Amino acid sequence: MRAAVYTEYGPPEVLKLMEVDKPSPKDNEILVKIHAATVTSGDVRLRSSDFPALFWLPARLIFGLFKPKKSILGHELSGVVQDKGKNVTKFAIGDHIFGTTTMLNAGSYAEYICLPQQWKHGVVTIKPKNLSFKEAAALPIGAMTAMYLLEKAEVSKSKKVLIYGASGSVGSYAVQLAKQQGASVTGVCSGPNFEMVQSLGADDLLDYKKDDYSLLKDKFDIVFDAVGKTSKSKAKKVLNKGGKFVSVKMLTKEKPEHLSKIRTLAEEGKLIPFIDKTFPLEDIVNAHAYVDRGRKLGNVIIEV
Repeated sequence: MRAAVYTEYGPPEVLKLMEVDKPSPKDNEILVKIHAATVTSGDVRLRSSDFPALFWLPARLIFGLFKPKKSILGHELSGVVQDKGKNVTKFAIGDHIFGTTTMLNAGSYAEYICLPQQWKHGVVTIKPKNLSFKEAAALPIGAMTAMYLLEKAEVSKSKKVLIYGASGSVGSYAVQLAKQQGASVTGVCSGPNFEMVQSLGADDLLDYKKDDYSLLKDKFDIVFDAVGKTSKSKAKKVLNKGGKFVSVKMLTKEKPEHLSKIRTLAEEGKLIPFIDKTFPLEDIVNAHAYVDRGRKLGNVIIEV
C-alpha cells in the first residue's frame, strides 16, 4: 500500500511517498481503508520536532530521540472497515467510521490502517451519516479538544467567552460548541477571517493584528487559547473574578463519549467542519508546507 513515511525530523520534504506492507488486523482490530486524513498542528510538530524547550527532551524520549519511532504520521481519519479480527463486536465490515490514531504504531497518511475497536488513548466510532469522508476526518481532534477544554472551563448559558485563534481548527469548533451552550462568544483572529468566524456563530470579533485583547474594557468568564499563542497572565487582565483560562497547551484526553456527542451534533447540523484546502496524498509535502505557514482556516484535508 502507499503511505507517506518520514524517517527523520525536519521540514515537509522529509515526508516521502512509498510502498509499505499492508497491515493485517489482530483479533481486537479492524482494518480500515482510509478515505481522508488531515494535517493537524500535532502532525506538524511531530514532523519537525518543534516542541517547547521545557518539553523537548521528554517529547523526544516518547516519540524518538534521534529519529521518529512512528514513521507514518496522521492523527485523525475517516474510512471504511474492510476486515476485522475475531473478537471485534462493535464494528462490521462495510461500516463507515471516523476517529483518531493516538499513540498507535502507525498514523493515517496511508491507504490502510488497523485500529483497535477500543484502546486507552484514542477513539473510533461510526461516521456521521450526513458528512462526507473529508468532513468527518476533520472532526475528531479539533472538536474533542474544544469540547474537553470548554467543559474544563465550565462553559454554560450566558457566560462570556473569548476565543483566541477562533479561525483555526480547535477555535472554529470552540466557537460553535460555546454557542451551543448559550454562551456569548468573542472571536479573536485576523480581519480577513472575520466572515468565516462570524458564520460559525461568533457574536463579536477582534483583529489581533490591530487590537490587543488584554486592553479590552469588557470582561470575560472564559478565555480560550485555541492556538497556544497567548498566556494566562495576559488573559487575567480581562477575566472576571473566578474566570477560567484554558489553552491547547494543556493536557487533554480523548473520550469515546465526546466523539459520540460530536457525531450527534454533526448529524443534527449543529457542528460544521470548516475545510480550508484539500490535498491528495501524493501532495503531502505541499500540504504540510501550507500548514507550516500558520495561516490555515479550520482544517486541511488529505484525500487518500
